[in-house]
Amino acid sequence: MKLVVFGANGPTGRLTTEMALARGHAVTAVTRRPEPFPISGTNLRVVRADAMDAAAVDAAIAGQQAVISSLGIGYTKETVRLYSRSAANIIAAMKDHGLRRFVGVTSTGTTGEHAPGETFTYKRIVAPILLKLGRTVYEDMERMEKLVSSSGLDWTVIRPAGLFDGHEVTDYQAGLGRIPGRFTSRTDLADLLIREATENLHLDQFIEVVTTTGAPTLRQTFIREALHIGK
Repeated sequence: MKLVVFGANGPTGRLTTEMALARGHAVTAVTRRPEPFPISGTNLRVVRADAMDAAAVDAAIAGQQAVISSLGIGYTKETVRLYSRSAANIIAAMKDHGLRRFVGVTSTGTTGEHAPGETFTYKRIVAPILLKLGRTVYEDMERMEKLVSSSGLDWTVIRPAGLFDGHEVTDYQAGLGRIPGRFTSRTDLADLLIREATENLHLDQFIEVVTTTGAPTLRQTFIREALHIGK
């Protein structure tokens, strides 16, 4: 299948690109900085494009069969528009070129709901702090979700929990509604992105994905995110 991956040079995007190539798909990897792209292959095309540039997005999507967006940005106090503007450009280009299948990433932070069995301390203290730190990011993710869900395309939005670097695909949980767990391996997320794009598992749905084995502690993740505010 011909897949185009936006955010291909990010941690999740690189994993998605590498896995898709290993599974025999042709990949157009879209990145603003193609020179240091660490992956190569006969079925790989690396394209320099900014997802905020409508014309560049249109050119990258031409001739493809499905679109995966793994675009992301760290916590910041500044207003964020990456998610919504890139989604608007991708949707317009897909319609222009007759593509139907879109799979994108937001976060469980957009729901405002807690997973079943969550602790009182997490709900009353930790989660409000994390949501405040990521407020501008989550607000734009919500704008993206509204654009995608009203696009008329065959879409799936995946909401991972706190992301961390895993070593291999695990027996992760994915599906509708809140799923118990606080973390998602980028490896598991990449696997699900490809499966959704190629197998149409959850058409026109918001789904969550949670890694149940090998996840970091809450303290490790909290410190990591706090140290990267504004970077």
